[in-house]
Amino acid sequence: MPDARTEVLARIRAALGDRPTPAAVPRAYHRTGPGSLDLFAERVADYRAVVHQVSAAELVPLLTSLLGSRRIVVPADLPAEWLVPSVTWLPDSPPLSIEELDGADGVLTACAVGIADTGTIVLDAGVAQGRRVLTLLPDYHLCVVRESQVAATVPEALARLDSVRPLTFISGPSATSDIELNRVEGVHGPRTLEVVIVRD
Repeated sequence: MPDARTEVLARIRAALGDRPTPAAVPRAYHRTGPGSLDLFAERVADYRAVVHQVSAAELVPLLTSLLGSRRIVVPADLPAEWLVPSVTWLPDSPPLSIEELDGADGVLTACAVGIADTGTIVLDAGVAQGRRVLTLLPDYHLCVVRESQVAATVPEALARLDSVRPLTFISGPSATSDIELNRVEGVHGPRTLEVVIVRD
C-alpha cells in the first residue's frame, strides 16, 4: 500500500496529465554590458553609501584612517594586512554572541560580487565575508570590493555565484519607509555602509 505522499503526488500527476508541456521562456536579456568601476561607484553612492576608490597600495592607509580606534568585528579569514594596529579587532572565531556583535562599532568584510548596473554588493559567506549575521547587527559596515569582483549586470553577477550558498544582496544602508514615505535607516541592518573599491 503506497504512503500518503506517493498517493498525493500520483493524483497530482494524473490531474495534470492532459496539460500541454509549458513553453520555453526566452531569456534574451543582456548578460553583460559596459559596466565600469565609475558606474558601480556612482550607483553605490546613489544609495547613500560612502564610496572610496583606491589602489591596492592605498588600501591599508585608508582602512587606518576610516576605522581609527574603533572596535570592529571581522571574519576569521580576513587578510592579515587589513588588520591595522589602531583598531580593536573582534574576530568571529569562536563565533561572537549576538550581544558582542550588537555592542561592536562596526564590521569589516570583503564581498563575493559587486554589480555595476544596480550598485549592489553580494555576500555569499565566502572568504573574508563571514557569517551573514556579522553584517546585519553592527551599525556600520565597511566593505572592500576589488575591481575584478565587479560585474556589469545582474545576470553576469549571478553566473559568478553559487546559488546554494547563503546570498545577501546589499544595496546601500539598511532602510525602510512607512506609508507616508518617511525613510528610516538602520532598522534591519547597518545604518551606515562604507565601500572601498580597490583598483586592480
